[in-house]
Amino acid sequence: MRWTVGMAAALALACGIASAEAGTQKPKRFVGIAAFYDVNYKGRTASGERYDPNKFTAAHRTLPFGTRLRVTDPKTRRSVLVVVNDRGPFNKGRVIDLSLAAAKSMRITGRGLIKVTVIQQPAAFKTAAQPRAR
Repeated sequence: MRWTVGMAAALALACGIASAEAGTQKPKRFVGIAAFYDVNYKGRTASGERYDPNKFTAAHRTLPFGTRLRVTDPKTRRSVLVVVNDRGPFNKGRVIDLSLAAAKSMRITGRGLIKVTVIQQPAAFKTAAQPRAR
């Protein structure tokens, strides 16, 4: 019985330390090529949400759904805040696919592909469709 209580306490302590360390990690930052969804795309995203070209969303291969990202064009300094709600891009060299609204805001619809800097932001809400409660 003592061993079980001791193990439970040790496990709880270890989980607490791990979660505290996770909260103090630097936000992820990466540089690469961004593209955007086709103007005629209709359908569902990998998260199950219906794709809405008017929302600021993005696709990333590995980041969890609901992750907020600041995407910046280093040349023009334009940036947008998007929420990951889909998987992709699956083309070599690309790091993110932006929704049509995000692409228009950054004025990249005429160029198609653009080099961007992406920085993970602190979480504020889970999906683009469900902002956090106040």
